[in-house]
Amino acid sequence: MKRIVLPVVILAGSIAVAVFLISNPTQIEETAAEIQPVSVRVVEATLGSTRLTVHSQGKVQAAQQVNLSAPVSGPVSWVSPALEPGGFIEAGEPLLRIDPSDFETALARSRASVQQAEAEASFAEDALSRTRDLADRSLASRAQLQEAERTLAVAQARLADARASFSQAELDLGRTELTAPFTAVINSKQVELGQWVNRAQDVAMLYGADLVEVRVPLAIRQLGYLSIPLGFRGELDDQLAPTVKLTGMYGGEQHNWEGKLVRIEAAIDADSNSVQSIIRVAQPDRKTDDWSSRIPLPIGLYVQAEISGRQVDDVISLPRNVIRNNSQVLVIDNENKMYFREVEILRLEENRVLVASGILPGELICVSPIQAVYDGMPVKPVRELI
Repeated sequence: MKRIVLPVVILAGSIAVAVFLISNPTQIEETAAEIQPVSVRVVEATLGSTRLTVHSQGKVQAAQQVNLSAPVSGPVSWVSPALEPGGFIEAGEPLLRIDPSDFETALARSRASVQQAEAEASFAEDALSRTRDLADRSLASRAQLQEAERTLAVAQARLADARASFSQAELDLGRTELTAPFTAVINSKQVELGQWVNRAQDVAMLYGADLVEVRVPLAIRQLGYLSIPLGFRGELDDQLAPTVKLTGMYGGEQHNWEGKLVRIEAAIDADSNSVQSIIRVAQPDRKTDDWSSRIPLPIGLYVQAEISGRQVDDVISLPRNVIRNNSQVLVIDNENKMYFREVEILRLEENRVLVASGILPGELICVSPIQAVYDGMPVKPVRELI
């Protein structure tokens, strides 16, 4: 009996409990889901002034370069010890001498020719004076007078020619010694002691030691960042020339030099839409006490150029990562809600963006890299300094 009655009692009890629960359901009050605001880092927009800079790179080249040539022909009788690649030469310092023997002989012969021509001219002048006296007394014919005048004119022409030849001989003798046209560094040498050189034959290549130049490209849009009048031609005055900081690796270390942007070439490169600019750097003066502590800018070195541009006022500087969709930022209002805002970008730099308009001073700008964003999104702003 227990096996029959016990299951029936359990089943009946279960049915009774189920009927009771169904008849008396629990009422649950509906409540709106609580939205937790997302914490975002923000910065406050402030107006300020900043100086624009333009970056480029280029290769150092000589500001002055000359292939020194022999002005006269002859054997080389002396070569300066400094006339070697890497040697330093002051302006006017002798570089080499060509044997002057032939030119000294030519000068002596020219001097003798001048003396002879002077004597002939003096004699012809006296003869003309006598002939005129005789002609005045009707003792000489007109033809004799004309002949005397012609003889004097020929003698004077020969004297002028002799003097010109003498001057040329002096010049040729003086040109047997080649001197440096400017303070220079020797780049190459093509002559040796005893070698015969011809007129106009190259003997050495010199680089100017006082100045070097760096030729760097500038994009057309970058010209607007510089305080240079557009369309200016020629070399910039020192007051207008922007200051340039050059940086390069030399001897395994980073070194800095300072120069000036002195010229912008007129032609625009159609392939890169850029123009070439010339930066000039003054080399250390060997005559100063601190010369050994300053490193000359080596020719051929690749350097990075940072050009100081114009100053702009009333702009807002923000971290570059605040820009979204190319021209938008996220602005947080007084109710801590975030919205997209279109802005006018003055310039995008590597680490910052300069905003010309679209943001008011004091507004909070989101700098957190959040992805899921919608207009009116509640946030919890956390200020940080920039």
